[in-house]
Amino acid sequence: MDENTWEQINRLRRWLDENAGEQTERERTLLRVLKVGEEYGEVAEALHGALAANPRKGASHSWDDVRKELVDVAVTTLVALATLTPDARNVFDERLDGLVDRVLSPSAGPS
Repeated sequence: MDENTWEQINRLRRWLDENAGEQTERERTLLRVLKVGEEYGEVAEALHGALAANPRKGASHSWDDVRKELVDVAVTTLVALATLTPDARNVFDERLDGLVDRVLSPSAGPS
C-alpha cells in the first residue's frame, strides 16, 4: 500500500479517537478489533444476498455490495492495527512479506 492509503487510515483513526467519548484507550482498542467481526458479518450478509441464498430475502445484494463490504473489512482491520501500534505500516508489510515468502517459497510445494 502506498503512503496515501496509510495517511487515510490514520485520518480515520484520529477521527475515531477524537470522537470516542469517554472510552478508555483499552476500550477503544477492543471495540475496534470487535468491529472487524461486525464488518465480516456484513460481507457474509451481502454474499448471501448476491447468491440469493436466503429464500425469504431473495437477491437482496449485488456483487458490487460484496466488494464494498470487503473494502470495509480491510479498512476496519487496518484502523484496528493502527490503533494497536504507531508502526502499523511496517507491521503490515513485514507480516505480508512473511506470508508471501512462506506460501511462495520453493519448499511450499506446487502453486
